[in-house]
This record gives sequence, C-alpha cells and structure tokens, in this order.
Amino acid sequence: MSSSGESGSGASVPATGQVGKIEIELRQAAQLFNTMDPSPFRESDLADEAEAYIVDQATDLPKSAPIEVVIYLPRSELAHAAGMDMAGAVRNYFGMRVKAASAELRDLFKTGRLSLLVGFLVLSTCVVIGFVFTDYFEDSAISDIMRESFLIFGWVAIWKPSEIFLYAWPPIAQRRKLFRRLSEATVTVKASD
Repeated sequence: MSSSGESGSGASVPATGQVGKIEIELRQAAQLFNTMDPSPFRESDLADEAEAYIVDQATDLPKSAPIEVVIYLPRSELAHAAGMDMAGAVRNYFGMRVKAASAELRDLFKTGRLSLLVGFLVLSTCVVIGFVFTDYFEDSAISDIMRESFLIFGWVAIWKPSEIFLYAWPPIAQRRKLFRRLSEATVTVKASD
C-alpha cells in the first residue's frame, strides 16, 4: 500500500470549503481488507495497515472538511473492485467503528457512575471515621494521623471516577467523531495508470 499525491503524505490539506482527500494506491483490491475475516467484503474488516493509514491521514485534515477517500488500483483490478463494493465496505467499516466507540463510551460512563457512587460512600465513611477518632482521642497526634489517613484513603477512592469524568472520555468521543466523518466519506475507486 502506498500513498499517492503531490506531497507524498497521501492527504491533501484543503482550503476552506474544500474536501479533504485521502489517497491510497493498491496493487490489488483485496489489500484493503483483512484476509482473515470470513465476512462478505461489504461487512469485512479493513486491513490493520489500511485502517491505520486512513485514520492517520483523516486526523491531519481540518475537522470541518468533508472527507473523500480515493483508492487507486491497476486497470486490471477495477472490475474486481466494482464487484466488491469497496466504497460501501469502507463506509460500513467505519460505521461499525462508530458503534463500537459509542458502546465503549457508554460502558466507560456506566463504570464511572458506579465508581463515583462507591467513591463517595467510601469518602463519606472515611470522613466520619476521622471525626470519630478526633472525638475519641481528643486532640492527640494519633487522632490527627488517623483522621488524615482516612481522609487520604477517601480521596484515593474517588480518584478513578474523577479520572473517567475528567480525562478518559474525551479521546474516545474524538475518535468516534472521526470515525463518523469517515463513515460519511465519499469513497471512489480510480485507475492508477
């Protein structure tokens, strides 16, 4: 698989209002697909290298630009490619990736909500235990150490939900948005000669 285009990167940076183009040059139509996937081509997974290349090139395109994927094949492969519906297969594959990213995001938020509930229960319990130690041992060094230890333990308990709700979900949402753009891309197959 090689890139085609003036810059050699395969992706052209469009001016405002133009289409972002990703160009792929193949020797055979089958290079685009995972050969281990027994599904019909329209439902087949893309080859890992093809997916990585397309996603990498799409990441470099302006976020407002619609995407066009141009697949170049030798003339002898064009008839075979037409029977495979490569355009539909590429769009369908990224549509499946949108669904997978959405499911991953749902699962992450479900885990985050459960972790938050458990974390707040643990934090509340630790604060109460800290106050009990303060009341029981008056103002001694041991009561201060125990109160602070329980407080630290309580804050550690809400670390995971804080990480989920602050940092973990944005990369998944951005990836889903990119996959959605790719699932709506215009895909054309042209002769490379």
